[in-house]
Amino acid sequence: MNKMISYMDFTSPSVQYSYDLRNNPLMRKDDRNYINSLSVKQLNTLGNVSLLDIFLSKSNIVEPHTHQNASELVYCISGAAVVSLINPFTKKLVNIPISPGQVGNIPQGWWHYEIATVDNTHLLAIFDAPIPEFIAGSDMLRLTPAEILSHSYCLDEALIKEALAPITKTVVIGPPANCHQRHHAQDYEQSNIPHTNLRDQNGYAQQQWVIGNGGHL
Repeated sequence: MNKMISYMDFTSPSVQYSYDLRNNPLMRKDDRNYINSLSVKQLNTLGNVSLLDIFLSKSNIVEPHTHQNASELVYCISGAAVVSLINPFTKKLVNIPISPGQVGNIPQGWWHYEIATVDNTHLLAIFDAPIPEFIAGSDMLRLTPAEILSHSYCLDEALIKEALAPITKTVVIGPPANCHQRHHAQDYEQSNIPHTNLRDQNGYAQQQWVIGNGGHL
């Protein structure tokens, strides 16, 4: 594994040892759904590590995305969430329910997303890179020409354009605040989303629900 070499001059008056993440908001959807970030850009003594401080209310999701330069360890501080990833080798979707004290790990470059299953969920995402790179699913969908998607997968081009038209920018935390779909994600818990009976690290049954089978942060 490559290890970053630090050329920091620790005798410099500009050396930094602490930082308040509230001073570096990455994305804010509302008062209950927002992300603060920390990288070597904010704290110059950081080595090969960075993090995101993630706050979510129930059914809000960190949209499907990849980090092409970093693995991600998601630690649950409070609340509960499901970390979902696609294993590119087995072609299977893996759903990892986490509650306080538990982690989910996403290998470098894998497609994944995190969704809160209760209100007041607080997650810490830790990366093994000084500046994690982020490729958002919303960008892939809105920037790939509809005719290419239609041609590649034998889909109706008009329907693709209609379906993807509302995606006009990078989402990060979904669903967008202006989403007016008849069925919101929170409605799916009782209807469309299959429940999975899983057990936590202490052997207690957990009932969780799951959805679905760049730039620098």
